[in-house]
Order: sequence, then structure tokens, then C-alpha cells
Amino acid sequence: MPQAIISPSVLASDFGQLSAECTRMIKGGADWLHMDVMDGHFVPNITMGAPILSCVHKNVPGIFMDVHMMVSNPEQWVDDIAEAGGALYCFHIEASSDPISLIHAIHKRNMKAGVAISPDTPSTAITDEIGNLADMLLVMTVYPGRGGQKFIERCVPKVSELRARFPEKDIEVDGGLSGKTVHVCAAAGSNVIVAGTAIFGAEDPPAVIQTLKDAVNSAQAKISEANGSTSTAAAANGGQ
Repeated sequence: MPQAIISPSVLASDFGQLSAECTRMIKGGADWLHMDVMDGHFVPNITMGAPILSCVHKNVPGIFMDVHMMVSNPEQWVDDIAEAGGALYCFHIEASSDPISLIHAIHKRNMKAGVAISPDTPSTAITDEIGNLADMLLVMTVYPGRGGQKFIERCVPKVSELRARFPEKDIEVDGGLSGKTVHVCAAAGSNVIVAGTAIFGAEDPPAVIQTLKDAVNSAQAKISEANGSTSTAAAANGGQ
């Protein structure tokens, strides 16, 4: 399975000092920074756009901006986000009429492509063709549009279904993640964890980041051990 990645959601940060907040997270062990772009159409809230991302990119050397596009027309913003320094462009399957072409457009701008599904969208909306072409798959565990919502556990089986089909793919979960809810997602196969309030609102953010990463690594070790035991048993039975 792919490595554990922790991507703090800046939606929970102090926007008045966004670059400093991102730097604080990176120094605390964050691998990516999750940047929520909302347009007031696909979701009812408005957050940030390419100009703000560009400022952060200039002020935080080496930042990997995991850009979550909660917008109605994701095709429109690929060039702008690429120019702003976005490293990963994640769009919602519900907002795109031609996800294959969009993924190619994202790759053409040298960004990784992510595909997100909202809580009411089945994992089967991500076809094998789409999933194989994308670099990351995002399962929302809250409704997109605002932070601080409660974790929706009924979304977790979608992680398991996607992991079964895409064993080497980065699979991200976003929404209501904390030290308490991360374990069920990690056990289902998620390796990329987005958390906002749980990290930015903590007294010791580096400790929370490490807790989340440890949860993923522990779950992956158990999955590998279980797969190894299954393979050994199958080989033994085959030899009888």
C-alpha cells in the first residue's frame, strides 16, 4: 500500500497569517497542505482562489498544495491553479461531465489529478478507467462546503471498495477526522488523511499529526500481515 500522508486542512487555520500557518504545519510533520477552493455555487461557501494559493506558494518553499476544488466548473480553473503552484488538483466527479478529459488536462499542466466523491455519491461513480488514470481518490466523510462537521461513518465502506479495486492508489478521506475517527478509515484502506480542526485547534499539532500517521501505518501493517497469512494458507492448501 502507498505511504501514510497527512494533509492538514487550512480551512481551520488563521487565514490572516496563512503562510505562517502552513509553515507551522510543515515543521510539525505535515506532508501536504489541503487547500479548499469553494465557489459559492457547487457548495454554499466561498473560501480562496488562485491568487491566495500563489501567495502561499511563494512564501512557503517546497509546499505541496493538495487543492480540493469544490467548484461547479472544474475545467475552468486548471490553468490558474497550475500557475499558482498547485501540486494536486482534485475535482468532484459530480461537477464534471468529462472526467477523463479533465484528468488529462490536469496532467498536461504537470499536476497530480484527484477525483472526489461526496457522501451521497457511490464509489462506483469512479469507474475503473477513471480510477486508474487518476493519481488520488478522495472520499468525503462530511458534506463539502464547510468545516467542523461530524464524521459520517457510512462513507467508510466506499474506502474499502476503492482500495480493493485500486490497491496502490492514494486514497484520501476528508471530513471530521481526528484521533478517534482515523482508525476506521485507515483500517478500510485510506492512506491520505485530511484533518482541520483536530490539528490546527490542538495544543500540540505535531503530536496529532504523528498520531494520525501512526494510525495509518499500524492499519497498513495489520492489512499486510493479514494478506501474508492468507497467501501462506493458500500456498499450503495448494501443496496438499
